[in-house]
Amino acid sequence: MQHRIVVLGAGYTGAVAAGRLAKRLHREDVAITLVNPEPDFVERVRMHQLAAGQDLRPRPFDEMFAGTGVALKLAKVTSVDVDRKSVTVTAADGHEQELAYDTLVYALGSGWNDGGVPGTAEHAHDISGRPGALRLRDRLAALQPGRPVVVIGGGLTGLEAATEIAETRPDLDVALATRGALGAWLSEKGRAHLRKVVDGLGITVHEHTAVTTVAADRVATADGRDIPAEVTVWTTGFAVHPIARATTLELADDGRIVVDGTMRSASHPDVYAVGDAATAIGPGGKPLRMSCASGVPMAWQAADAVAARLAGTKVPRVPVRYFQQCVSLGRKEGLIQFVTADDRAVERTLTGRPAALYKELICKGAAWGVANPTVGMPSRRRRVVRAEPRSGARSVAA
Repeated sequence: MQHRIVVLGAGYTGAVAAGRLAKRLHREDVAITLVNPEPDFVERVRMHQLAAGQDLRPRPFDEMFAGTGVALKLAKVTSVDVDRKSVTVTAADGHEQELAYDTLVYALGSGWNDGGVPGTAEHAHDISGRPGALRLRDRLAALQPGRPVVVIGGGLTGLEAATEIAETRPDLDVALATRGALGAWLSEKGRAHLRKVVDGLGITVHEHTAVTTVAADRVATADGRDIPAEVTVWTTGFAVHPIARATTLELADDGRIVVDGTMRSASHPDVYAVGDAATAIGPGGKPLRMSCASGVPMAWQAADAVAARLAGTKVPRVPVRYFQQCVSLGRKEGLIQFVTADDRAVERTLTGRPAALYKELICKGAAWGVANPTVGMPSRRRRVVRAEPRSGARSVAA
């Protein structure tokens, strides 16, 4: 009988986990199914580029996983029953199916978080995924010169969005609103470079500014000001996928699944969680932040742990630590802020064009790792698998 592994979500962490599992478990008695609603891999770290009008290279999953033994199921996850060890998915045509599993890798990740601020859901744009980035792309393309665009949020996503838009559309009036000081988490050198680039692009920065309401043509702030905004881009953080809250999994207060050092659920040993979906403890006893930098090594760890436990061997430990924070500031500028293992900025930075090239190399490397999941895998497992219902999976009337 085959051991059924189901991986939910094919972002960076889910796709990497599925590929690494295929490489580690090149055995006929293991079946791996990857569930995702879209047929192409989305480079989430490039959504600000897509929104600014740049075209991204398509990366179809059927090409990435051809010959690996990973079966791709194009469907949306609608429920997870961790006590019955089953997942209910719905295809684009409305057909519903239940997938049974022996091991589940939960990688549904996170999405847009409007923070409950009035008007945000109705009037603001998000770039947490491809649909939102494409909507923003169309809206920006329709804007006349001189019109105001406001990016809310001074984190990595907000900085990248504001600078990308300002560089691509210098005819627009781009502003950035942040609750704290601009680049507060950076070193002194990093903050100075960020300020230089932002000023050079003509971006107006509203520091120590909390937005309380979003309207169609402006945002209101806690100190009583109105900032004109024909387009508002909301980038204040991410919210985890809600599916886990409907399960009996042990969760943190923010809805993320509590896991141990091997990414195994604290409450259900046949479930592993990776990326933004999991609360894992990193160096210094601090929870890992939601990021690709955290998620990929978490996926490596989970896949290696699953493979080792199935083989009855010692579970290896994959180091999960930080080295740098990479920020693109348009296509010509960048900032690499080097950090301690627990993600605190040190004075060392890389700036300018070299930093932009460095960030691009990081992005390409991450995408290459997803697109080539089983380099070096023994050939006997390299066969094309179609995602047909297996024994233990039953169809449910839609």
